[in-house]
Amino acid sequence: MDDPRGPVSVLLPPALVKLFPGACPRVDMRAGSVRDVIDTLDARWPGMRYRLCDSTPRIRPSINVFVAGRRAHLGTRIDPGVEVAIITAIVGG
Repeated sequence: MDDPRGPVSVLLPPALVKLFPGACPRVDMRAGSVRDVIDTLDARWPGMRYRLCDSTPRIRPSINVFVAGRRAHLGTRIDPGVEVAIITAIVGG
């Protein structure tokens, strides 16, 4: 049976890449949803899920995930060939 998940490119923010030795700013993987992306990132770099999600689980307020330029959540489906960007939110006053 074919894997229903398609190839996607995930862009990671520099602050996150620095925290995980061996992490790259761009990661290519197979994923069908944002949850798959986070599962794969955490499998490659244990602890990354904690940096991206809270315990509910939900994407942390300080993190933004965009799929094909649109804001996404864990259940957002990802079409093959689409780019996923993970961005740290800018906070302050």
